[in-house]
Parts: sequence; structure tokens; C-alpha cells
Amino acid sequence: MAAQRKAKFKIYVTRREMLYVGDQPDHTLMLTEMEGEPLEYSPGVAGEFVSRRSVGFHDRIKGEGPMQGYAVTHYEYGAVFSRFEGERKAGVTSGTWRAYKGTGKLAGITGTGTFTVKPSDRPNEYILEMEGTYDLSGAGEPAPAAGHGHGHGH
Repeated sequence: MAAQRKAKFKIYVTRREMLYVGDQPDHTLMLTEMEGEPLEYSPGVAGEFVSRRSVGFHDRIKGEGPMQGYAVTHYEYGAVFSRFEGERKAGVTSGTWRAYKGTGKLAGITGTGTFTVKPSDRPNEYILEMEGTYDLSGAGEPAPAAGHGHGHGH
């Protein structure tokens, strides 16, 4: 059963590595690590929010350009992993995300949607707004337990 979800996070940069390409002024490649906390979200089957971390790659000329990366959001009873890609223009990044893996009560989750990231009023802090559809019909099935079937008869 698919469910529409919307969420709003405050995200902030914890690590940033920037390299200049050198082919034209202000052309940079940047790796970022960000942590986040929810401003608005409704707890689902996996319980309360615990943490959100994302790593991203940005190719920018004068602050604009494509980006892509991965995010993992941990809840009390599970986690969801997603991949995102987008474009930054005039200080706002917008794009799409896709959930590709879940654990715990979110095992088997799928989902897709859109997002925007805008600067907040504090340095290195941003507001992430996401919406999309999750489908948990594949979730809740017992996943193969880790650690079984390994190390025997080799």
C-alpha cells in the first residue's frame, strides 16, 4: 500500500571538501557530509526519528550545477536508504530521490519523490523539504537473517 509522505528537515554541513577544477573561474567539485533533524514529520511504522546523514557530490560553476548523493535516515525500529540527484540554481537545490533499501520494519521499502533544499538564516544550515510516495507492501517480510549459511562446509 503506497502512502504519500511529506517531511521537512533542518540539515547542516558536518564535513566539506572542495577542489577547484581550474578550467574556469569558480568551477568546483565538492563532497559534503550533512546531518539533519526533522522540523515536520509524522512518525510511521518505524517509530521515532533517530538521525539522518547524507553524503553528496556537487559539481558547481559559480555556485550552480548538478549534485547527487545518498542519505540514510534511522528511526527507532528501522532505517531507510535513499539516493538523490538534483540541480542547484540561484541558491536553491531541487531534484528527485529514490529509496532503494530499508532495514528493520522498513525492510523492503520502495519510494520516490522530489525535494528542495534552501538556505536557512544560519551559515552552513539548510532547510530540506521532501515529498513523495513510499510503498511498504514489500516490508515486514522476514529478511534472510545475517550470519546464517556462512562458514559451513568451506
